Amino acid sequence: MKPINVGLLGIGTVGGGVFSVLERNADEIARRAGREIRIAVVADRDVERARRFTNGSVKVTDDAMSVTRDPDVDIVVELIGGYGVAKDLALSAIENGKHVVTANKALLAVHGNEIFAAARRRDVMVAFEAAVAGGIPIIKALREGLSANRIEWVAGIINGTTNFILSEMRDKGLPFAEVLKEAQRLGYAEADPTFDVEGVDAAHKATIMSAIAFGIPMQFDKAHVEGISRLESVDIAYAGQLGYRIKLLGIARKRPEGIELRVHPALVHASRLLANVEGAMNAVLVQGDAVGSTLYYGKGAGAEPTASAVIADLVDITRLHTADPEHRVPHLAFQPDKVLDVPVLPIGETVTAFYMRMRVQDKPGVLADITRILADSDISIDAMVQREAGEGESQTDIILLTHQTIEKNAVSAIGRIEALDSVQGKVTKLRLETL
Repeated sequence: MKPINVGLLGIGTVGGGVFSVLERNADEIARRAGREIRIAVVADRDVERARRFTNGSVKVTDDAMSVTRDPDVDIVVELIGGYGVAKDLALSAIENGKHVVTANKALLAVHGNEIFAAARRRDVMVAFEAAVAGGIPIIKALREGLSANRIEWVAGIINGTTNFILSEMRDKGLPFAEVLKEAQRLGYAEADPTFDVEGVDAAHKATIMSAIAFGIPMQFDKAHVEGISRLESVDIAYAGQLGYRIKLLGIARKRPEGIELRVHPALVHASRLLANVEGAMNAVLVQGDAVGSTLYYGKGAGAEPTASAVIADLVDITRLHTADPEHRVPHLAFQPDKVLDVPVLPIGETVTAFYMRMRVQDKPGVLADITRILADSDISIDAMVQREAGEGESQTDIILLTHQTIEKNAVSAIGRIEALDSVQGKVTKLRLETL
């Protein structure tokens, strides 16, 4: 049977992994796919480096657009990244009747609706397992393995850089800036780490998971995004004393009013599985009405873990290459005409518990004032710690854990607490997730 020919756009870290794993496991992959999958052409700006890497075994070009028009290419693998050129290349490949595999979470979160619509018009597939959590097959699990379920919520540690930083801050008691430098030295963080540490990368991935879990369009522009750059080590320490760990979570939750789609640091009890995911590892917890909780854990980045997901997509497309387009697995799990326009809720309407730390005057009546304000906002306290003031100190820290409440109520109460003469500065607020 004629081999499936692949055009590989970009042979950097992930592209190199795809080339190496396909070459190393060619026979095993062909046994699974039913025919040989081979890279016919590689496009990369550094042609000489690409030729050295491939040892002259495939055609190499610096013109990526030519690959999308090449009549001998069946599948285009886009591993360039970014929003601009990658979008043009994906749409060109689709227009020329080629299937597309991508690891580009930013592209799909922002332009996925347009790309999937184009693919439906041309009866081609767009596969993107590698776009979320590297080698963890979370897209296939949500789209196929859990298709009997109403997905209630998805919560994940889906950025290894931030998870490494938070683990180091907790273990070593170091401030964010110092741990970030170490993460950059070790290669976990980019020279410009903004997308990672400010939560944007995780929000791209959470957007994709929310669309598949709930059958809604991609709505990245409506996601609430907070990173970890302003997180203080004192809060990590206090959370530990209370039995919690702080993780950057991507959360998508379905409620009768709409969808919660948010990325932010959150306290997770140390007994929970997600709380014990350390270093640069990723994990996603999915709650379905029939199956209950399922956890997916593994390496969220790296050459070969991500290549594993890319090649799994190549195998899927090869198996379905000649299948009736109407009977393929839909891009967003639900049939295109059944995708719902459900609103994404503003952050003020979300429901969660809270950690609050406030610096107060060490004098009688302060706690009573604070608890009265919380009660007026219909917020109940689950736990409280008051650090004993040291000798000669006139101020101390109060740490409160609340029961679940609507976020706008918590924000309003915090505003009133900060206005008290006995409270110094701003109240630190972090969300607490029971999962």
